Amino acid sequence: MSDTAVLAVQAPAVEGKARPGAAALAARLATLDLPAPGFGSARAEAAQRLDVMGLPGARDEYWRYTDPAPFNAARPAATNVPAREANLFADVDRLRLVFVDGVFDPQASDALEGEGLEIAMLSDAHAPDWAEALYGRLEAAGQVPVKRPFAALNTLAARHGALIRVTGKPSRPVHLFHCRSEGGADVMLHHLVRLEPGAELTLLETGGIGARSNTVIEVDLADGARFHHIASKRADDPKLGIGHIFARLGRQALFKSFALSVNGLMMRNEAVISIEGNDSVAHIAAAVLGDGEEGPFHHDDTVFITHAAERCESRQVFKKVLKNGAQGVFQGKILVKPGAQKTDGYQISQGLLLDEGSQFLAKPELEIYADDVKCSHGSTTGALDETALFYLRSRGVPRAQAVVLLVLSFLADALDEIEDESLRDQILGRLDEWLLSRATA
Repeated sequence: MSDTAVLAVQAPAVEGKARPGAAALAARLATLDLPAPGFGSARAEAAQRLDVMGLPGARDEYWRYTDPAPFNAARPAATNVPAREANLFADVDRLRLVFVDGVFDPQASDALEGEGLEIAMLSDAHAPDWAEALYGRLEAAGQVPVKRPFAALNTLAARHGALIRVTGKPSRPVHLFHCRSEGGADVMLHHLVRLEPGAELTLLETGGIGARSNTVIEVDLADGARFHHIASKRADDPKLGIGHIFARLGRQALFKSFALSVNGLMMRNEAVISIEGNDSVAHIAAAVLGDGEEGPFHHDDTVFITHAAERCESRQVFKKVLKNGAQGVFQGKILVKPGAQKTDGYQISQGLLLDEGSQFLAKPELEIYADDVKCSHGSTTGALDETALFYLRSRGVPRAQAVVLLVLSFLADALDEIEDESLRDQILGRLDEWLLSRATA
C-alpha cells in the first residue's frame, strides 16, 4: 500500500475499533490536513503505531497525573496572543530561524547557512538523505516500553520544522524563535538534528508556539558529538503544549538540555534519551514557576533515560516553584540494561510550595539489570525556609525581595546545568525580572 493510501484510510480504520481513545483519535484525524507522502515509510509507520495505540486516557499509567483531554480535543480553545514579544537572547550572536504560528518565515529569519552547518526545512520539496533516514526513527524507538501517541501523531501529521546537520563546531548558536499571531493556532512542529562525529551545537528555543502545540525534536549524536539545548517558554503566554525530545548518543557523546517554563495553562514535556555508546553523558534539567492566580497552571515533566553502554553518566534535575493552586508533576526513570556496567545515574525532583493550595506530584523510578552501578534518586516537597526568611528580613531585606532570593537559590541547581555562563546569566536575569515584577505588583 502506498503512503497516500495508508494515510487516507486512517480515520475510518480507527473509528471502527472499540479501544480507549479511538473516538478521540478519529475526531482529531478528521480535522487534520495530512501532508503528502514523504520521508520513506516513516509517516505510514507512524500511522500504524497510532492506529494501534489510540490517544491516551485518564487510566493510562503515564497520564494518571495529567488529564490528556485538552490534547485529545479536536480543536483547541482560542487564547489571547500576548502583546509582548520574547527578547531573550537578543544580545547573543546567533543564527535565528523564525516560526510564526508554527510556519517558517524566511523573510524574518537569517540565511540558512553557517560554518559547519547544513539547514533545510521539513516543508521543502526534497529533504536531504540524512533527514529521510532519521525522520520518525528515534520517535519509533522511544515508543517502548511507554506509549507516546502524540509523538506518533506528530510524525504522521507535522508539515513544518527545521532539519539541521552539523559537521563542525559553528561559532554561534542556532535559535528557533517562535511567535504567535493567531489566538487559535494549533501547531505541530518536527525538528531533526544530526551531529556528525566530533561536531558541536548549541540550540536555543524561545517563545510561545501556539494556542496548542505538539512538538518533536529528534537528536542523533554521533561519536564525540556535543549538544547543548536551552529552551525558554515565554512568560505569561496562555498556552497548551506537549513537547517531546528523543535523543540517541554514540560513544563519548554529550547531551545537555535545560528548559525554563513560567506560567501558561498546561504543559507536558517528555524526554526519551538512549545512551548507546560507551563513556557518554546525558544531563536534563528544568526550572518551572507557576502561579495559579493568573489562570490554571499544570506542568508535567516525564523523563526516560536508558543506559545501554558502559561507563556512562546521566543526571536529571527538576525544580518547580508553585503557588495559588498550581500543580507540578515529575515522572522520571533510569533504566540500566544488562552490561551497562559502571553506570552513574542521578535523579532529583523538588517542589517548593508557596501556599497550601498547590501540589507537586513525583514518581521517580529506577530499573537496573547490571551489578556494578551507582544510581540514586530523590524527591522532596516543602515550603520556604522560615529561618532563612527571618535572617534576610532581620538584615533589612524587604519580604518580597527575600522571597525572590530564596526562590532563586532553590532553582540554582537546575540553572547550573547550563554550561555557558553568558546564556545562564540571561536566563537568570529573566527569572529575576519576572519574580520581582510579581513580588512588587
